[in-house]
Amino acid sequence: MTNALERPPDLSTGPAVTAATRFAALRDAGHALLPAWLGRLVPATAIGFAVLSSLTYAIDLLVLAVLFDGLALPYPVAVTGGYLVAFTLAFVLNRWLNFQSHGSVGRQSQRYVLTVAANYVLFILLLATTLEALGVQYLVARLVAGAGEAVFMYLMMRFVIFRQRSA
Repeated sequence: MTNALERPPDLSTGPAVTAATRFAALRDAGHALLPAWLGRLVPATAIGFAVLSSLTYAIDLLVLAVLFDGLALPYPVAVTGGYLVAFTLAFVLNRWLNFQSHGSVGRQSQRYVLTVAANYVLFILLLATTLEALGVQYLVARLVAGAGEAVFMYLMMRFVIFRQRSA
């Protein structure tokens, strides 16, 4: 008789456990912790979006630090580099893990690029700049704009970029 530790488990039966299914299980478990009334208002994909957005924002800041402090690139170049890396990674991770979309990558990418451009103009340029011009402290203005960005990006991902077609 062989020891169970000496042979690998038989994975040929049952559904494959993938990173996407693991992420969905953790996302759904986090969603289940919400109070019932909030769980009805906030979809599980919003929890996944928040987790992935936090990760990509941290990577944005890491890339900024590496490019600006480490490589001494000009600040606008470093900020743009971090922004591009973060938004590209956010697209890939949300498509793969959170929304588990199998739609056309080309069409989804086009919609995403347009959404990111609209997000930048509406929230980073217009809203944050307007608030700051009206006398709101610049960090507070950016935080308010960031909250608007998060809601806008999630809604666009859920209902436009990765929308599910009815069967």
